[in-house]
Amino acid sequence: MAKFSQWQRQRTQIGALDLGIILLTLITAVVHIYLWSFPDEGLRVWFLLNGISYIVLLIAFYAPLLSAYRKLVGYALMLYTALTIVLYFFLGQPYDALGLLTKASELLLIVLIAVKIRRYGLQR
Repeated sequence: MAKFSQWQRQRTQIGALDLGIILLTLITAVVHIYLWSFPDEGLRVWFLLNGISYIVLLIAFYAPLLSAYRKLVGYALMLYTALTIVLYFFLGQPYDALGLLTKASELLLIVLIAVKIRRYGLQR
C-alpha cells in the first residue's frame, strides 16, 4: 500500500495550462500526420516525421521518468515548434486556412510552454 501512495504523490498534476499544451501539440501532430497522406512526394516523409516528433516531445515533456529534464525538453519543444513555423514560411507552403491556423496554434503552444516553464520553474 505504501508504494501506491508514493506513486500517487509522484503523478503529474494536469491543469488548464497542461491541457492547452497537450491539445495544441496533439492538434499540430495530427495535422502534420494528416498532411502526410497527400501525394506531395517531396514533403510526405517530412510531414510524418514532424508529426511523430511532436508526439515524442510531448511524451518526453510529461514523462515522470524524465521530470528532471522537463525544462530542457520544454525548450526543445519550443525550438522545434519555432523551426516548424519558420520552415513553413521559408519553403513557401500554400498559405491556406489549415496551414495558417496550425501556425497560430503552434505560436500559442510556444507561449504556453514558456508560461509553464516561467511559472513553475521546472527542474533543470
